[in-house]
Amino acid sequence: MANHKSSLKRIRSNEAKRLRNRYQLVTSRTFVKRLLTTKSKTDGTVLLPKVFAMLDKLAKNNIIHKHNASNHKSKLAKHVNALA
Repeated sequence: MANHKSSLKRIRSNEAKRLRNRYQLVTSRTFVKRLLTTKSKTDGTVLLPKVFAMLDKLAKNNIIHKHNASNHKSKLAKHVNALA
């Protein structure tokens, strides 16, 4: 267990950041699943920019790697373009 005041504060702040990052990751994953299960192209084109923004924000904050975000965006764009 930590003995210094600063290390105790660091433990608290790390936990808060971990929960915030986890929330953002799970929320974006939910939107990705929602986009992949979409059957209509109009719904997909409306949802796609929101999901792209979420993935870009995750990559910017180093929650996921930038290549991971890029690969997800490519896969989702292909999916939306293939919808009838």
